Amino acid sequence: MRVGIVNDLALAREVLRRVVTSVPGYSVAWQAEDGDDAVAKTAADRPDVILMDLIMPRMDGVEATRRIMAETPCPILIVTVSVSANFPLVFKALGAGGLDAVDTPTLGPSGTVQNGEKLVARLMKLEAALDDVSGSSVILSQKVGQSPGDLPPLVLLGASTGGPEALTHVVSAFPTDFPAAVLVSQHIGADFAQGLVQQLSTWSRLPVRAVKDGDMPMAGMVHVAVSNDHLELSPDRLLRYTPNPRSYPYRPSVDVLFTSAAAHGSRLGVGVLLTGMGTDGANGLLRLRSAGWHTIAQDEETSVVFGMPKAAIEKRAASEVLPLHKIGETVVAKIHTMKKRGAG
Repeated sequence: MRVGIVNDLALAREVLRRVVTSVPGYSVAWQAEDGDDAVAKTAADRPDVILMDLIMPRMDGVEATRRIMAETPCPILIVTVSVSANFPLVFKALGAGGLDAVDTPTLGPSGTVQNGEKLVARLMKLEAALDDVSGSSVILSQKVGQSPGDLPPLVLLGASTGGPEALTHVVSAFPTDFPAAVLVSQHIGADFAQGLVQQLSTWSRLPVRAVKDGDMPMAGMVHVAVSNDHLELSPDRLLRYTPNPRSYPYRPSVDVLFTSAAAHGSRLGVGVLLTGMGTDGANGLLRLRSAGWHTIAQDEETSVVFGMPKAAIEKRAASEVLPLHKIGETVVAKIHTMKKRGAG
């Protein structure tokens, strides 16, 4: 895998180079000193992935990510000195198309690289996801579910690249008296997921909670997956984390959540597949539509990456295709219509 490195500090670039080249089969395609340089080098030589710093002269990492995703789309991993300290900028970069975020490795007193294992793990996860894009998608089995009982209406939101910003647009449209439980599966590392919960809380009129294993979906609440395992609706209608399928590179998987809800949830629900790289969620959205749910895919024009919605559209899994600014209000209208009709 060829990796582009973007950082204004020579020492940081050297540390990242050492981490990348320590993995067999990985090489450095080029190095850039700022965002403007990165945009130009990506256009001239598109690598397999870019390690993007945030705070740089001339053009910062947020704008560089936005420009690259618009002009020469390429997987981008945000690498900054402290994800937690720079969270507002990290969130903007993820909304612009960054896939994930990780702290920059450092050099210890003896000159050895420290904390490089998280970066390597992210790169390997991304490599597996890229292989899946070019290969066949995983087909998940659908189990026979039990009666939905008192399960509230469900709204399922699945997203990947560009998802954090897209999710804020959708969630902000839900009113305080929204009668549905909202379940969110966003491809993101567990150590960053709590930050996503906090950011969504600033935009949402509904309470936003990190899912704990065994939680019950609650009407008027946004439940966010915060594990490297997959979130699913279990046969007993509780929210559970599962490591299976273990080989699936997208974590937490949108397909796992959608497929489990199609099997064990009520027909009173809406499934939404937002911007993202790859095909995750397409099979699950088709399962939802086949089970009687209303299904929505984000349109190409407003998607940072059209991969996931496009895959769903090609499978005829979407009841309708909508621009981002229309999705939230449409979900609200559909849920209220379903409630009035007493569907489920």
